[in-house]
This record gives sequence, C-alpha cells and structure tokens, in this order.
Amino acid sequence: MAHTTLVNTAELAAHIDDPAWVIFDCRHDLGKPDAGAQAYATAHIPGARFLHLDRDLSAPPTGKNGRHPLPDPQVFMRTLGAAGVDSTKQVVAYDAQTGVYAARLWWMLRWLGHENVAVLDGGYARWTQEGRTLTAAVPQSAPARFAGQPRAMWVDADDVMSSLARPGRVLIDARSADRFRGENETLDPVGGRIPGSLNRFFRENLGANACFKPAADLRQAFGAMLGMTPSGAVVHSCGSGVSACHNLLAMEIAGLPGSRLYPGSWSEWCSDPRRPADKG
Repeated sequence: MAHTTLVNTAELAAHIDDPAWVIFDCRHDLGKPDAGAQAYATAHIPGARFLHLDRDLSAPPTGKNGRHPLPDPQVFMRTLGAAGVDSTKQVVAYDAQTGVYAARLWWMLRWLGHENVAVLDGGYARWTQEGRTLTAAVPQSAPARFAGQPRAMWVDADDVMSSLARPGRVLIDARSADRFRGENETLDPVGGRIPGSLNRFFRENLGANACFKPAADLRQAFGAMLGMTPSGAVVHSCGSGVSACHNLLAMEIAGLPGSRLYPGSWSEWCSDPRRPADKG
C-alpha cells in the first residue's frame, strides 16, 4: 500500500528495515539552524537520513527571493538519488513534532512527480513517547537515480501580483495570527501580509496530540474558508514557503487536491517595497 499523505508510527515501525522505504529526518529550528543536525547526530529513527532545510531543501537566498527559495530541481534530485531514492521507493519524512519541515520535503517530492511520500504523523516526539527504537548510527545509502520532472505546482510573485485584482483566487497564509496582522514580526524586516490573504495558522491542522485532525474535520474547516472556490484555485503562502506546505498537506488529507504554493511567500514579497501590503 502506497502512503501519499500520512503514515503512523506503527506502520513505520513495521517497515523500519524495509529496503523499499527511505526515511528522512527533517528536524530544524529557524532560530538555531544547526539544532536539527545536532539532534540527528545524537539520536534519530533507525535508517533515517538527514536533510537540512537551508542546505538541502532550499537554494541560497539572495535577499530578493525569500528566506527559503526552492532549490534547483536537478541539484535536489541528485541529493535524493545519493540518499537511495528512486521512483519505486516509499519515502517518509519526519521532524520534531508538528510536521511543518517534513511537509516541505513532502511537497518537494510531489513537485518532482514522486507521489509515494508521507509525513510521519506526530513526528519524532510521538515516536519517542511510544518508546520506539532510536539510534545514532548513520545509514549507508546505496546510490540510486532519481528521475523526476518538476510540475506546475507553484506560483511566483508576478503571478500573485496579477491575481490581486482577479476574482476566483484564494491566498491562504499559514503564519500565526499576530504575524498575519503584521505584529511581532521577528523573522522578516517588515511585518504585514499580501492583500486579500486569508489566515489559517498551520497548527490549527493538528489535534491536542500533535497529530493531524481527521480528514472530515479538515475538510469542514477549509470548506468554510473557501466556500464555492475550488481547491485548484488556492495558493498557499507563509513567511518563506515552509509552513505553507503544512496547509497544502492538510488540504490533501481533506480530499481537497490541487492547491499550489507560493515559495517566496512574505519574505520575498516584502523585499520589494513596490508590492502592496496590508496590516491589522
């Protein structure tokens, strides 16, 4: 059975030694960029390879392309191949708890046409709470050839700008409510939001146990936001194109496919003072 959105800890444990499965540790801390790698070196789920948000899941920022621009597809495909991923593999991504960084990898693999990728529901926190096996051993990957093809699953700033005056597009911002209002901004030099955006803080996709809410609950929540707007007309943003992937994943879980990502998000948008912004 292919897993294309979520996988639970019991299912991953049952496949921990399955050569057809490739696991990635995506733990990260925006305030401490080396914390994820250090945590991985201390302990991780057996067989997991580490991917760094800044070095592996992003291209270098220029000051104009956002804090986490998408990497060159060919470069990223070589990274995946070096980790043993080919078109036959079931990929599982996890991070510390919420799934926000794992969702970035989930989206990027789908962007390249690889559907068999899932986020570990509850992440590393749930795995350890259940007392499951950990290791500090770094796996040796048998190199593979990952041959993907980028798909039209994202939009750029010009596309977003042109849609501001065009009805039928819904832009959903995954940041916390205060940052959406332009308050308490600590990551970007300017606070605010893209005009017309709606706010869906990514943590609202999770229940009290830090696992994703049931599909029916997510569908009801997003349906209330979208009304009659089809899911294919939705574009997701956040601060830098990372937590927005959490909302993309939640919509897929809810059976609302086809929404797209604005990778540059607010950090790119606000770099050009000619672009309009809202606050409050």
